[in-house]
Amino acid sequence: MQAIDTNVLVYAEIISSRHHRRARQLLRELAEGAHPWAIPWPCLYEFLRVVTHPRVYHPPAPLPVVLTDLKAILESPSVVLLSETPRHFEVMDGVIRESGVTGNLIHDAHIAALCLEHGVAELLTGDRDFGRFPGLRIADPFEPPPQRE
Repeated sequence: MQAIDTNVLVYAEIISSRHHRRARQLLRELAEGAHPWAIPWPCLYEFLRVVTHPRVYHPPAPLPVVLTDLKAILESPSVVLLSETPRHFEVMDGVIRESGVTGNLIHDAHIAALCLEHGVAELLTGDRDFGRFPGLRIADPFEPPPQRE
């Protein structure tokens, strides 16, 4: 199963983003596809925080529009929302100890732990910080494909 990070949601929402078209395409493929895909709950809240923040986007995205768009995404029959299970502390403890992250990267560790806890095979993200978490494969859907020689 693949999961998406916050930045995929943000780019899909913000029309002026240089990755807008690709993020919308990716979301559409996942949402309309037959295979399960996932979004960690913290990514949903972070998405709402970022796109409605007047210091991040001027003007910010209108909350009613954002909530309507988010509801449409969550209506995908194949989406799985990732939340903590009873073994979350054990997984989180391992992720943080193995990666050695602290401070602001603890938020990313939370997302990584949720993905690992639920058996996510790959996190789709433009955030290179996720490369710090052993056991979690990441793919950047916004990078151009490698050139063939």
